Amino acid sequence: MTDPRNGPVLIETEDTGPSPAAAPPVLDAPAPEGAAMQAAAGFAARKPSALARWFWRLLGAIVTFGLSLWAWDFVTGLIARNAVLGYVALALLGLFLAVCLAIILREWAALARLARLDSLHHDADAARAAGDLMAARGVAQRVRKLYAGRPDMTWAEARLTEDTGEILDADTLFDHVERTLLAPLDARARVEIEGAARQVATVTALVPIALADVVAALTANLRMIRRIAEIYGGRGGTLGAWRLTRAVFAHLVATGAVAVGDDLLGSVGGGHLLSKLSRRFGEGLVNGALTARVGIAAMEVCRPLPFHAERRPSVTRVVQRALTGLFATGEAGPR
Repeated sequence: MTDPRNGPVLIETEDTGPSPAAAPPVLDAPAPEGAAMQAAAGFAARKPSALARWFWRLLGAIVTFGLSLWAWDFVTGLIARNAVLGYVALALLGLFLAVCLAIILREWAALARLARLDSLHHDADAARAAGDLMAARGVAQRVRKLYAGRPDMTWAEARLTEDTGEILDADTLFDHVERTLLAPLDARARVEIEGAARQVATVTALVPIALADVVAALTANLRMIRRIAEIYGGRGGTLGAWRLTRAVFAHLVATGAVAVGDDLLGSVGGGHLLSKLSRRFGEGLVNGALTARVGIAAMEVCRPLPFHAERRPSVTRVVQRALTGLFATGEAGPR
């Protein structure tokens, strides 16, 4: 027989404690929202009020007027005391004004080239819609002149000149211009987008400093948009690049393209993968994908011809190629 004293001992208590069934469910971590790119887009797309514009204009006028009076008094007073030093100061001031004039002319030329790209884009749309061969040839000639003199476009320009007269259809002519002149530029622009997306994703994931990811995202996007404009012939200066950046971000904000949706989550590996990563890595992936969206929108704005023969780059493919090896988001695929 078994001794009952060797069996288990049950101790009854009055308070059994809370039941595990009553515990609240564990909520999933919130999905990454791309906060850095959202903040950068809001800053770049924000349009100052009329009162703020007049404030900065009047402040600039007052500061310029005051500096002009100070420079005049300084030079004339120095000439009165010492003619040699006075004329040296006058020469230096003249050189400074010449440099300022050169900067103004460069900015004006940059804005003019951006306006030229926009005009080409609209004229190409109109000629393609109307099927006007003569208008299409005129646009093709203007596009060829846009890239005349560039060493990297010499062969493509010569081929386009030889083949233009043999094409008797507007759509075919535009497609030929795209494949001959713009396809190599599209490839270079995609490389710039991939580099910017990789940089933004890395900084967001690895730098925990507040506002550092916002500054990095805005800086990387400004540099990317400026480089894309230069690739397509914009040669944007400081004011031109900022104006172009505002136009791109304003378009994205107006169309909701900077919002994080299911398509964007899928483009960076799917919601299941993001839920397994840390919050910072998830934010990095989403910010990189939003940067790719900005870059593709900049391509559409800066490209002299709209996408037709050449396929518009896919955010999914751009992000996969940019982040493969940085984050395990998937295999690189064709562009």
